[in-house]
Amino acid sequence: QVQVVESGGGLAQPGGSLRLSCVVSGSIFSIRRMGWYRQAPGKQCELVAVIVSGGRVNYADSVKGRFTISRDNAKNTVYLQMNSLKPEDTAVYYCNAEGSRQYLPTDFNSWGQGTQVTVSS
Repeated sequence: QVQVVESGGGLAQPGGSLRLSCVVSGSIFSIRRMGWYRQAPGKQCELVAVIVSGGRVNYADSVKGRFTISRDNAKNTVYLQMNSLKPEDTAVYYCNAEGSRQYLPTDFNSWGQGTQVTVSS
């Protein structure tokens, strides 16, 4: 199986910063797409940022200029640097990875358990 594990969440003050990490492990052949999603209480899950093989990225309008997504292909790890945090960034952040594995079925689309981010004074 392919495992996805997030870390780095916690409590930050408005204007502060946090860095989330997501490690993907298992019988992986390649990872094409990695992304961060978040879900606040009572709201639907929304895309925060995504990065594909080759380095192209996409951000939600609400986080552009504040968040940066990056990946370390050698470590099968994706990061989300969150700066200038706002209370409305409070949510559970989930990591998603999509690609090909070394056994059947070939394709995978796996999710982590989530990490809590709370922005409050």
